[in-house]
Amino acid sequence: MKILITGFEPFDKETVNPSWEAVKRLPDVIGGCEVIKLRIPVVRFEALDAIAEKIRESHPDIVLSVGQAGGRTAVTPERIGINCDDYRIPDNAGNQPANEKIDPEGPDGWFSSLPVTDMCEAIRRAGVPSSLSNSAGTFVCNHVLYGVRNLCEKEFPEIRSGFIHVPYIPEQCLDKNAPSLALDDIVRALQAAVEVCI
Repeated sequence: MKILITGFEPFDKETVNPSWEAVKRLPDVIGGCEVIKLRIPVVRFEALDAIAEKIRESHPDIVLSVGQAGGRTAVTPERIGINCDDYRIPDNAGNQPANEKIDPEGPDGWFSSLPVTDMCEAIRRAGVPSSLSNSAGTFVCNHVLYGVRNLCEKEFPEIRSGFIHVPYIPEQCLDKNAPSLALDDIVRALQAAVEVCI
């Protein structure tokens, strides 16, 4: 069994992104499952292209994407992605779509096919705060959640996929009044979530 786990590059003037910092620290095998790690750009469509290429190369059973949600106080599995790009800030290539569909022919939303409620419970059992989120926003994280699920429904129906948001890490909050979570805690949370998924 294989799981592809993606994390993002930094964006919005940050020098790190806790999603990738945590993903790259995960073990290469969790519960007997091979863990494939991929850093993706914070760029609409390019992020999906990178994931699609890795899916075709590695043939994973599960795709779990991880992103940063600054301001959140917990690790939050996402229930649904919506078919909308509406960016508050430009992505890392300068794209700033307003109320545009990700797939003009796609449905309004795709639910995660991962056990999101069980993932929350497992993360909390691991000693890390977690809650279920019903909104992944309308930036590149939502683009990836919706887009990967859309791709799998059309081309890879055997693959399950979903998304988790993580808070800032402390080093990002030295000059901002925002909650943060230690990187070790985020890594532990992701490992607990993966164990439930597999």
